[in-house]
Amino acid sequence: MLLELYLTFFQVGIFSFGGGYAALPFIQNLIVEQNAWLTLGEMTDVISISQMTPGPIAINAATFVGTKLMGIPGAVVATLGVVTPQFIIMMLLSRFIFSGERIKIMENILKGLKPAVVGLIAIATITMIVESLLGGVYSFDKIQIVPMICFAVGFVLYLKKVDLIKLIILGAVMGIILHLIF
Repeated sequence: MLLELYLTFFQVGIFSFGGGYAALPFIQNLIVEQNAWLTLGEMTDVISISQMTPGPIAINAATFVGTKLMGIPGAVVATLGVVTPQFIIMMLLSRFIFSGERIKIMENILKGLKPAVVGLIAIATITMIVESLLGGVYSFDKIQIVPMICFAVGFVLYLKKVDLIKLIILGAVMGIILHLIF
């Protein structure tokens, strides 16, 4: 299981271009759909927690999933799996990066990846909204009123430039209160 965990997050590390948000659909596919290690709801929770803790989303997600599956050894193995590819790539490219030489092919590859990254971020956003507000079903019959109200309040306060720390605290307090009521 540890080897499978390492190899899964190694894949995440290799194919995570464009940062954490762009990697979310790929992480979700591997963790929720292919391996069934988490439900979509649990994955949404992992993403939320990853946003509130310091560090990149992919590393935080690897640590949380590894911990849930195998405890501390799982956390270490999953985290190593996600960072190993970047370590290898940086070691290979460091000569060019630190010499000041331009790598034209890399510039072109990154230029081509930008639109794909935007699409991946959009997919992650839509998936999280559908899971959180519609209960994972693309149907307005299943609208969850309480999360919808929380979303609307948070969105309005965000537009009014309320400090993000205050929004996170407000969301946590609302979640606790609503959990106690319902």
